[in-house]
Amino acid sequence: MPLRSSPLTATPLVSVIIPCYNAQRYIGATIASVLAQKDITLEIIVVDDGSRDESVALVRKGFPAVRIVEQANAGVAAARNTGIAAARGEWIAFIDADDIWLPGKLAAQLAQMAALPECRMCYTAWKVWPSDVPQPAQDYLARLQDEAGDSALWRGASGWIYPQLLLDCVVWTSTVLMKRTLLAELNGFDTSLRLGEDYDLWLRASRITPIVRVARPYALYRMHPASITRATPAENYRARVIGQALGRWGLESPDGRTGNAGAVRRMLAKSWSDFAGAHLEARNLGQARRAAFAALRTDPAHVPGWKVLVKTGLKALSPSKEKA
Repeated sequence: MPLRSSPLTATPLVSVIIPCYNAQRYIGATIASVLAQKDITLEIIVVDDGSRDESVALVRKGFPAVRIVEQANAGVAAARNTGIAAARGEWIAFIDADDIWLPGKLAAQLAQMAALPECRMCYTAWKVWPSDVPQPAQDYLARLQDEAGDSALWRGASGWIYPQLLLDCVVWTSTVLMKRTLLAELNGFDTSLRLGEDYDLWLRASRITPIVRVARPYALYRMHPASITRATPAENYRARVIGQALGRWGLESPDGRTGNAGAVRRMLAKSWSDFAGAHLEARNLGQARRAAFAALRTDPAHVPGWKVLVKTGLKALSPSKEKA
């Protein structure tokens, strides 16, 4: 059912997709922040990705107009694709089940898009919010409101941003608004990626549309203990995603600009040394060594790669047993 502050209509303008996995502590506050978007006809689709807690029961009881789609656990990329397939709106927006939108987000983005008809995707600035309480305190929001008017503070990559994306994932998923037709053209998120699925999609989108940034914080990116990935990564997803982009399109942007080859090389080397460091800490010394060599093949002058390589040798000499 479409939701808005004025009477309901049959077809939503915006479909808001919330992937959910064991998010009962936070999802109520997330949905409430979406419902605070005024004068926008929208639908909310919660895709429950095999939760084992009471997330679904909470949404059903507290937000009966929200559409719930349940699936076996398949990862966030598959959950978002399920939501996209169910969506009826002209525009698709994403928010994770523990993040918060601030009032006026969708209105600001739709106004930006109306002024730039050639643009099919938009994102906003955001604020990292280190908290495990469901709702932000009013004094925190008041301080953020005071900061929000300084547009220079919140500027970022905007337009044909492929070269900037080669260096960093400058777009955050919970701020994105994009045309449903664009997502259909891109075939949604790559479900083979357990991490970096959003980064991959933004890179692909940046080849066919400008991606415009609203230079005002309209979302809170919650950082809490459960949101920090503690498992040692099985794959260097950043190198995979960027490598795929470079293999398909090279360094050149659709608007004719060329990315900085040296900066991209250094970023890729850092991704490998970071990956090596994670495996070194886990005492997966063989994987750490291989990743350190990958960093140095990418950029022989990459000092962290040399450091990790030396440390793997030192740890191999220590009495603790290396993991397979």
